[in-house]
Amino acid sequence: MIKCITFDLDDTLWAVDPVIEVANERLFSWMQANAPLFVERHSVEDIKGRLRTKVVQASPHIAHSVTQVRLAALEAGFLEAGYPKEQVVDLVEASFRVFYDARQEVSFFEHALSMVEGLKKEGYQVGAISNGNASIYKVGLGHCMDFQLNADEAGVEKPHPDIFEQVLAAQNLRPEQVIHIGDNPVADVQGAAEVGMWTIWVNLKGEKWPGGPKATADVTCLSQIPAAVASINQRRRACL
Repeated sequence: MIKCITFDLDDTLWAVDPVIEVANERLFSWMQANAPLFVERHSVEDIKGRLRTKVVQASPHIAHSVTQVRLAALEAGFLEAGYPKEQVVDLVEASFRVFYDARQEVSFFEHALSMVEGLKKEGYQVGAISNGNASIYKVGLGHCMDFQLNADEAGVEKPHPDIFEQVLAAQNLRPEQVIHIGDNPVADVQGAAEVGMWTIWVNLKGEKWPGGPKATADVTCLSQIPAAVASINQRRRACL
């Protein structure tokens, strides 16, 4: 029997780009009042582009973690803007907190929350496996998800098998007992399938499959996921 269902978060249960845009706007509003030298020297695009590239090139071992990269980019930006090192630590911490809190203010896709709640009520263990730094507890999923693991915590990002295998080990599950659901054909579908999990591709835009082994099932609306899960469960029973 299928025992556990895991979800990607960004662009699977909500659109992430608008969230990050608002978070960056709030960050720069805070900086205008608290770190004006940063705003004089840098733009939002610098954080996403030049500063990010700079820190990833200097520290490729943190490239998997959007949190560590963001922290390092802020630090580099504050130093370039002329803030003394002893002040930068506090500025990085405070500015990241502003961004991070805003980053948790998501707008769920239609049916997302009720669908996850319904699967939890059916008795499945439900969790999240993500490359981003959204918190299931802060976005409003803590009551219907049992666990989460993100790339920062895992030390690798999807589709690396380790992030999926860490979840299996932590939850005492075999891969054939798990369905992973996500929007990314490589990070979610390929990554989960390569460790033996069942997969559901969330294709809300109705795109063509880009190639490679297909997901076990695909949906164009989140309301279709419970039926897809039930179908996979039937296939699982047939394999026993």
